[in-house]
Amino acid sequence: MKRLAWIFPVVVTVVAAALFLHEASLRLPIGMWGNALASPTSMDELILVYGTFPRAAVALVAGAALGLSGALLQQLLRNPIADPSTLGISAGAQLAIVVATLFFPEFLDGNRTFVALFGAGAAAAIVFTLAARRAFEPVTMVVSGLLVGVTAAAFSAALTLAQGEYLMSLVTWNGGSLSQQDWSVFQSLSVEFAIAAILSALLLRPLLLLGLGDAGARALGVNLVGIRFAVAAVATALAGFVAAGVGLVSFVGLAAPALVRGMGIRRPAMVVAMSPVAGALLLFLCDGLVQLIASSAGETFPTGAVTALIGGPLLLWLLPRVRTTDLHEKPALMVRPLPFRRGLPLFLLAGMAIIILALAVARNGENWIMLDLNQIADLAPLRWPRLLAASAAGGLLALTGAILQRMTGNAMASPEVIGVSGGAGLGFAAALTFWPLGGALTQLAGAGAGALVVMALVLAFASRRHLPADKLLLAGIAIGSLSSSVLAALMAIGDQRSWQILAWLGGSASTATAGTAMLLAAIAVVGLMVSLFFTRWLAVLPLGAPVARSLGVSVPVSRIVLLLICGIATGAASLLVGPLSFVGLIAPHIALRAGFVRSGDHMTASFLLGAVVMAFADFGARTATFPYELPLGLFAALVGAPYLIWLVARGER
Repeated sequence: MKRLAWIFPVVVTVVAAALFLHEASLRLPIGMWGNALASPTSMDELILVYGTFPRAAVALVAGAALGLSGALLQQLLRNPIADPSTLGISAGAQLAIVVATLFFPEFLDGNRTFVALFGAGAAAAIVFTLAARRAFEPVTMVVSGLLVGVTAAAFSAALTLAQGEYLMSLVTWNGGSLSQQDWSVFQSLSVEFAIAAILSALLLRPLLLLGLGDAGARALGVNLVGIRFAVAAVATALAGFVAAGVGLVSFVGLAAPALVRGMGIRRPAMVVAMSPVAGALLLFLCDGLVQLIASSAGETFPTGAVTALIGGPLLLWLLPRVRTTDLHEKPALMVRPLPFRRGLPLFLLAGMAIIILALAVARNGENWIMLDLNQIADLAPLRWPRLLAASAAGGLLALTGAILQRMTGNAMASPEVIGVSGGAGLGFAAALTFWPLGGALTQLAGAGAGALVVMALVLAFASRRHLPADKLLLAGIAIGSLSSSVLAALMAIGDQRSWQILAWLGGSASTATAGTAMLLAAIAVVGLMVSLFFTRWLAVLPLGAPVARSLGVSVPVSRIVLLLICGIATGAASLLVGPLSFVGLIAPHIALRAGFVRSGDHMTASFLLGAVVMAFADFGARTATFPYELPLGLFAALVGAPYLIWLVARGER
């Protein structure tokens, strides 16, 4: 068996080398390479020496760096699904470089590595701080990292969308392009990787002693805090170096150690030593496939977008192998039940305040002004459709979040987190690809179908594997990561779909018309009314499948019906808001904390609260940076992300 296992790396090496030789020989016959290397003169020789060869070299060293980073993180955290992508480190570096490119371009020139290291370090610090409250428990660690990464990626997309002059260059860089014009990136990455490899070798023995447990390692003289900080710093720096050099290359650090273990290597020292080799071969192979597709089909994809496609399936495969640490659970949240009729006046007052803000308040560039009745009447036809559409979208997402949290028994479930919004994005992209002239209804149908399919896949996978609620959350995030990878690859093509997908990622209510707003509002009202027919199901399902069956509830039927509601609601709302707003997460939590604990009251209160939050987000997105408009999903995330981080820090998941 071990002999057969070693066939795989040999085949990968041969295929990757063959792809490289094929691509390079298309540029210049192999027999002429010697003259080209000695003194390149023609255009083909220059491209070969300063483009093709450096690209292959960068792929090897970047893959090695990511492989080593992933192996260090997995050994440090004793977690097989830890890597710079799943812990949000690469996304933090990406966000820092996007911000520097857009707002501090002079500083970025010559300080790109420093900026990437700052972003990667900040993301790592947030994730490690969140997970420290639960002793770096593996599921908590990865949930924190993936959510921080998703948030950072959403901010990057929204900022990119807001700066059209940088659009396609940032989209390509965000996808992880390995194209080179000289040997400078390879030289810098090689030096950085060599230094990190030497430091890793020095830290390897105390790192392996951590596997004995804190008490055993401390008894052998290991400085636990110092070693953990040093190893995390080396792994984070490696991810930052790669991000600064070639952009965002995802999941190589996850795949490389998994491939090494798949070959039968179990000794931790050998896994760390061989992971850079596996990472180098994997990225080299992926880049060869990208170039083969480009030369035969005429479409160019950044290599990082292609490597990201392996992340979702690989996470799902590794998920059952993640250990779960038994920790002291927090007691259930105790609140005094509040009848909905007592909370209704508060929702009415909040709704009236939002309507007044949206219709009667404006900015003239410097100051806030109150419009008179004539001005309100003149602007109302432009403002009420987007206000109604935003409210309806917020209500639908919050309703979906309440249903998902009750159906799965997971307080962190929401359309954004459990992969439903990512599925809506895939459906939206499919509608644009196969029915480009279909219009809004076709896009709505595609988004709804995508959301429904992804939600069904997540629940089917979780049911078959008997995954607990925490790992169900990871399964949803894994499928969401795969969806984001497909969208990134489509955006990198650079055609009209890129603009439409990028606009959807940011979310905007500016395109809402009276017709689309009324349609979305009708869907929202009908969705709420239909959901209220199933209050008994949602009151029983959190008690578990055996209890639900004993009370006469058909678990498969109830899940299918509720899935239909969630899929349609998320698909309709995501067309306006985009994939990330966190309204579907925060509104049900706030409603529950306010005392709306009965299933019907919880859904209704969540719906109204989500409508209010998203309507306010539309007002803020329209006025905060006037005359420029922020993406609606971004502004909503500015409210939701801090609340999400607070929930994870408190261990309420």
